[in-house]
Amino acid sequence: MTSASPSSPASPSTSTGGDRPVAVVTGGTRGIGLAVARDLADTHHLVIGGRSPESVAEVVASFPSAEGLVADLADCSAGGSLASALDALVPRLHRVDVLVHSAGVLRNGTVAESPVGDWADSMTVNVVAVAAVTRALLPALRAAHGLVITVNSGSGLTATPASGAYCASKFALRALSDALRQEEREHGVRVTSLHPGRVDTDMQRELVEFEGAEYDAGAYLDVASVVRAARLAIDAAPDASVDMISVRPRGWRPTTA
Repeated sequence: MTSASPSSPASPSTSTGGDRPVAVVTGGTRGIGLAVARDLADTHHLVIGGRSPESVAEVVASFPSAEGLVADLADCSAGGSLASALDALVPRLHRVDVLVHSAGVLRNGTVAESPVGDWADSMTVNVVAVAAVTRALLPALRAAHGLVITVNSGSGLTATPASGAYCASKFALRALSDALRQEEREHGVRVTSLHPGRVDTDMQRELVEFEGAEYDAGAYLDVASVVRAARLAIDAAPDASVDMISVRPRGWRPTTA
């Protein structure tokens, strides 16, 4: 995520966040990340993460107090896209009240058929980038006694065939979340692992297309239902930690070709 300069398309829509609490949302240009950002926009200064300068700029411009971060989370190398973004961001953020990890990639295929690159991409974006961003923002999270929400999946609880790389990355993300939660309790940082079932998003359409089935939006969770689940953690009383939430479509049924 390269931090945007004041003249870039992803510049802040306000010059500072003022006294607002700060929320950083990766994957904030679409799907669950965008929905969470919209829910927080009235009360928080937002840092919207995304890969496309144009899409980040469009989202930033729609909020009263926001700025953009543009980077490819698949590039976690030293001096790469993510590292450069974090180097630019961290000195400017003295507090982070909410960090939502919503960015992710979906790679479908059996173990026998999936190329090694799919496994590497899945682990890098869905796990390594999460660790890198969290590590960089921990001082600001500790200062605010903030909350980290890792948007996981039902695939982080139960593995399914033809999605081994994705499931493995989500199991690893759950382990990362559990370890971080235990490590940061003494610093007042809370960590919530959020596990939505199938949600009506672009990623879901991609999955259903891979399955060769007809898309039925009514069979899946509305994004707003996932936002409400996230709100349970965000609005928890100071003495409470919502460690894990699993929210499933009430009437979900397996897709058929």
